This record gives sequence, C-alpha cells and structure tokens, in this order.
Amino acid sequence: MKRKTLLTGATVGAGLLLATAAVSAVLPLNQPAATPSSQAATTATTTPGVALRPVDGGPDYYARFAHGLPTDPSYFPLGVWSESVVDPGNVAQDKQAGLNTYVALTANSDIQLALDSGMYAIPGIGAPAANGHPPANGFLLTDEVDMWAGPGSGAWSGHYPGEGPICTPAASQCGYTVQSERHKAAPPGTMLYANYGKGVAFWESDAEAQGFFNGVQDLVSADTYWFTDPGICSRTEGGAVVKYARDLTPAECRLAANYGWTVDRIRKLSHSGNPTPVWAFVEAGHPFDNAPAALTITGPQLRAAVWSSLIHGARGIIYFNHSFGGQCATQHVLRDCPGEVQQTVTSLNKQITGLAPVLNAPFLDGATVTTGPVDTTTKVLDHTAYVFAGANTSDGGTATIHLACGGSSAVVIDENRSIPVVDGTFTDTFSDGNAVHLYRIQGSSACGF
Repeated sequence: MKRKTLLTGATVGAGLLLATAAVSAVLPLNQPAATPSSQAATTATTTPGVALRPVDGGPDYYARFAHGLPTDPSYFPLGVWSESVVDPGNVAQDKQAGLNTYVALTANSDIQLALDSGMYAIPGIGAPAANGHPPANGFLLTDEVDMWAGPGSGAWSGHYPGEGPICTPAASQCGYTVQSERHKAAPPGTMLYANYGKGVAFWESDAEAQGFFNGVQDLVSADTYWFTDPGICSRTEGGAVVKYARDLTPAECRLAANYGWTVDRIRKLSHSGNPTPVWAFVEAGHPFDNAPAALTITGPQLRAAVWSSLIHGARGIIYFNHSFGGQCATQHVLRDCPGEVQQTVTSLNKQITGLAPVLNAPFLDGATVTTGPVDTTTKVLDHTAYVFAGANTSDGGTATIHLACGGSSAVVIDENRSIPVVDGTFTDTFSDGNAVHLYRIQGSSACGF
C-alpha cells in the first residue's frame, strides 16, 4: 500500500478506501506452497530429481510485444516507480544509480527523452505514448485496483479514488471491470502491466484474487512493504504467513524473506503452466508518514529484500522512490537522499546487472538440498551452477548445502572467498536475517547442462 499520483494527478492513499470493509471480510488463504517447478514447463536432466525450468514466461517473453523490453540476457529490469524525467540530468542521476527502466512516469515527464537516453519506459495508459508516440515499452493498466475497487464485476463509474463513487451501486465491487475496461483502452499489441496491493496479497481469497489474473495483464507485481509498513504485522495482513492465526512478531514480520513470500503469492495466482512474469516492489525510503510505527528501510534490509525476491523468481525489481516521512521526505529518494540506501541501491544494481545473464538463465530445480535457516535457488549458465541463498529467520544461522551436481568449491561472489565442496556439500554462516550469499560452483557438471 502506498501513496501515489494517479493518471488524473490526484494524490491519495491507495487502499484506505476499502481497508475497513476488506479487513472485516477476510477469507483465509492457503500458504503459497506451490514450488516453482510446478508452475512452468520443466525438462528432466540425467540426474534423478533434477529438472531444468525456464524463467517465468521464457527468456524471449518480451519479444512478443510491440516495442517490447529487451530479450538480451544482459538486460535485467531495474525500475523506479513514478519518477519524473524533465531534463537530461534526471536520467543521468538515475543511470548512475544503475536504474534502467521507468515505471509509471509522472504526468509531466518527457517519455521521448527517457527513451532517447537509453532507458526503458512503462507509463500509464493516459500518457502521450498511448496514442502511438513515442513507442513506450509497455503501459500501466492500474495500481492497487484490488484495494480501491475490490474483487468484483460490478459497473465502474469511471472514477478513481478521490473523484467520487468508484462502483455502481456505490457499495458494490468492480475491480475486474476496471481492469477489463482499461485493457480495452490500451494500444493493441503492447505489454500491459498491473500492480496490486494488500487485497491480492492478504485480504482476498485465492478465488477472488485470481479474478485479477484472467488474461488481463502481461506483467504483474504487488507492493507489500514488510520493513516499513506500520500495519503489516497484524493478523489480517502479514498474518497471512501463518494462515491468519495471529499477529506476527517483529522478528517474523520485519524479515527480508517475506518479500520472497509476496513473490510466491503472486506466482501462485498465475495460470498454471504459463506463469505471468512477476516483478518485485521494494521500498527505498520511508513510504509512510511519521506515524509511531512507521519505519525507514536500511541498506542491508533493502539488499536482502531484493535478493529474497530474486531467489523466489522475480523477473525484475521496482524501487518505490517516495518518502512521506523520516529524515529525507521527497518524491525522489535515490536522487535526493545521499547515504546508505542510495549507496546500497547503486552497488546492488551493479551486482544484479553483472549477474543478469545468470538471472535470465534457467533454474535447476532439485539440484540443491539445504539444511538450515535459508531460502535458496539454483541457476545454470554455460555448464556452471550458481546457488543464491538468503536467510529466512531474523537470527540467521549456519546452513549446509548439498549439490546434486557435485563441484570442487563454492566461490562466494563479491566476497573474495571460496568454500571447499566436500562430497557435494558445503557449509556457510548467515549472520542475521539480512544475510545473503551468492555462490558460483566450480568444478560442477551442472548435471549435464
């Protein structure tokens, strides 16, 4: 849930309009338990129990759309939400931070400038690009419609939050209708993107949430700010992690692994066998006002949240770049707020860009068995296995990773160390809940790939 500027220019607190009704009608969800391999076509390897699985949508997914995003393996989307581009200096700052994509540009932005500067753009449908010029790389359908219009097929008034009654009659829900009508208004052949909020993530049943996944969008995300949201630890929100049994403790709630939980939740709602690529939202500042429980994300938290999302299959990252409180209140955190978070995003984006060919490469499901408090995923590129691991408890701990494909050593990427692999197994320490280690497995057959 976040504040943002709608296509109309009105600034609102999205989701607040339906929050009371939605919380009072919470329906239990199932914990997202489907494994990634159950949601996409796989290819068995010669090693029993190990299967090759492409990234969601496949590596050439974006090529199917008019003016689509690059399919070059060296491109991995690193976006910023609702940023303004009004002069070349803006783009220069964003490139310096390692960003490459604008999502939901502000109404006063020069989209052509962004594109001419080598950036990619996914503006709202109301932007000039929707009329054919310039050729944007996709369009935003809506943001958090699950919260402000609700899961239903009632008539839509055409209003957005703050403009008047949303649905007709006013007490009905019409989010499915909103998405359908926005889809019809979009330029044909272009990639359509939608972001959802706490409705899809927490408040709605699987069946209700899946109503937003009936062929409406080609790219999807959901924003759940686990490190900073003052209300997310409650039973009716983050309590979804424990099947709404209770509030989450701070240690359970303020946890990087929960960003991966959100990705799993959204992937679960995708059509089986043909999952829609999921991008992950991570806050870069203080996205709520100065309420007592509101927090500002730290550099280590941000890095861990991003990597948890990637470990769980996110195909892109979007940074929420607005702070409505804290020590640097601004709509341009990554431009205006020098310090730990800005430095972290810059170095993190550099690391992700360097690993883009690996992130775009297939998963090697079943290739690792892990004992200890970490989430892992395994990728394969050029006959080499990569294991990405992030702590999934607040205290971290020791993890032992067994490799079905063997190997002689695990080179810890960007840490200037390596760990011997003995009988296909190595052990490493994760100092706390923000610990992430990335391994390149030397001497591995990568199970024949």
